[in-house]
Amino acid sequence: MLKRILLTNDDGIDAPGIAVAAEVARQIAEEVWICAPAGDRSGRSQQISLHDPLRIEWRDERSAAVSGSPADSLIVGLRHLLRDNPPDLVLSGINAGANHSKEVGYSGTVGAAFTARMLGVPAIALSQSWITRGDIPWDTSRQWLPRVLQTILDRELLMATGILNVNLPGTEPDNVTGIRATRVGNRLRLDIDVDRRIDSRDREYFWLKFEREPLEDEPDTDVAALQANAVSVTPLGPDLTDHSALAALKQVDW
Repeated sequence: MLKRILLTNDDGIDAPGIAVAAEVARQIAEEVWICAPAGDRSGRSQQISLHDPLRIEWRDERSAAVSGSPADSLIVGLRHLLRDNPPDLVLSGINAGANHSKEVGYSGTVGAAFTARMLGVPAIALSQSWITRGDIPWDTSRQWLPRVLQTILDRELLMATGILNVNLPGTEPDNVTGIRATRVGNRLRLDIDVDRRIDSRDREYFWLKFEREPLEDEPDTDVAALQANAVSVTPLGPDLTDHSALAALKQVDW
């Protein structure tokens, strides 16, 4: 059993997913600490606050809400709350909705996990898929995550530089078909549009909106795993280089 786990997320400290994550974490760690955003901060990736102060609101002796982003919260947790007693592991999530394919780059859940790894602590991002936002199968996370996490720990699969990104399928626990090691898919159709509106004082304002359409992907991808009702475990690394393009650039006589 681990000594200490630090939890964060991007849905906010009051989101149901982080409560489920705490339930799971207590099965594998003696101490569970929470340092998470005070409200929903989805889509922030690794954003940090450089021009605004951060404020902490203690919820109990091991749980604190931070006014900033997921990465801010993680940094406060590691460099302030647990500065002298660092955690063995960071769990980021459980996010309400999948973080897979092209959505990985926007995810505050994944961004916080990468920030932890950058600061020297192993990290796992956790996300629970759903069919409808009003009916999220949290019991799937409750039943399957302890097995996933214990296997990762027993087999010493935590990454030295990157993170593990775990997505659970949007189905009931008994319908889960297994656990798959996967790569990031690239056939999710993802677009972002701007919705222009007028408020009650005749001033315009805008909402950004995602338009998603999961397309059929290769069988070893995170998208295909979730479509087959399997748990997806994807290793994500810090190397963003397009190596095929780099090879072409090296052939250019600059």
